[in-house]
Amino acid sequence: MKILHSADWHMDSAFSGRTEAQSVYLRQELLKIPRKIADLCRSENCDLLLLAGDLFDGAYTKESYQAVYDALKEVRIPVFIAPGNHDFCQPNSPYIRENWPENVHIFTHTAVESQSLPELDCRVYGAGYTAMDCPALLEDFRAKGPEKWQIGVFHADPAASGSPYCPVTAQQVHISGLQYLALGHIHKGGSFRSGNTLCAWPGCPMGRGFDEPGQKGVILVTLEDQVGARFMPLDTPRFFDETLDVGEDPSAALGAMLPAAATNDIYRVTLTGYCGGVETQALRKAFAHIPNLELRDRTVPETDIWSHMDQDSLEGMYFRILHEAMDNTDSQRLERCIQLAARISRQILDGQEVTLP
Repeated sequence: MKILHSADWHMDSAFSGRTEAQSVYLRQELLKIPRKIADLCRSENCDLLLLAGDLFDGAYTKESYQAVYDALKEVRIPVFIAPGNHDFCQPNSPYIRENWPENVHIFTHTAVESQSLPELDCRVYGAGYTAMDCPALLEDFRAKGPEKWQIGVFHADPAASGSPYCPVTAQQVHISGLQYLALGHIHKGGSFRSGNTLCAWPGCPMGRGFDEPGQKGVILVTLEDQVGARFMPLDTPRFFDETLDVGEDPSAALGAMLPAAATNDIYRVTLTGYCGGVETQALRKAFAHIPNLELRDRTVPETDIWSHMDQDSLEGMYFRILHEAMDNTDSQRLERCIQLAARISRQILDGQEVTLP
């Protein structure tokens, strides 16, 4: 049996802090996620789709609801949704107000319930939030169904035992009697095994800011003699937050870091190091194939390397020795080495990140 496990779509996110053009683009990309999930279910011949909460980011639009509805209807396999803290079940929730396809089951109560799928010899357990927080639903829980496969889907926090968002502990997972426990809530994917149970969370399928960087996706679960799971990336926009020592040639250093092909991924690059000045506007024009490029100039003028040389301190003595050595050599190679040693030393003393050549 194959299961696709996803969570934390956060449809209709505001994308505060982004430009208007970026916000419009990212909201449109969010609307594509349900279809991407459905297409992946079909291409991988999945038998079951588990959605572990926060599909919506709070108040929802008809457009986002329709995108989710259409994709889940066309996937034509059983779908189980466990609402989370952002899309909890209350009178204005889409899970309460709207109609849903017949193949979709939504857990709308905090009491754990289950549904048997005889054709898959499987039972799925779950519960949904009815407020912004949720108690530890897996405390004292144990699956007792007669089916071969016992599966759970919850929006829960496996990282903090005192979390207000349905905390889950390794001990609870160990005694759960589940073969696979599908979680949502944590936006960076992860997993662990406890006893005979694999507990995993896919992270969000698309980052919404620089605090959610890199490639995002879903989990494909295979239930055979043993339960296996592998991360599957989705083709969604990515955020990158990088720090770059520009060295002697900012354009070359930036070119070595950024992709050569055009991309709509969003980059924020903090330029550091010592140089004669960085023309960020010119650099942005040089890398126009990356329209979502933000450059932050944190470089320091080269002359500042020797700014403390006259101080009566160990630091001043150290830089005086280097400077005198540089003045007394006829070797250009040695002069460059001394200059580099001084630059790296200055960066370390100034608390800057150092990238060795």
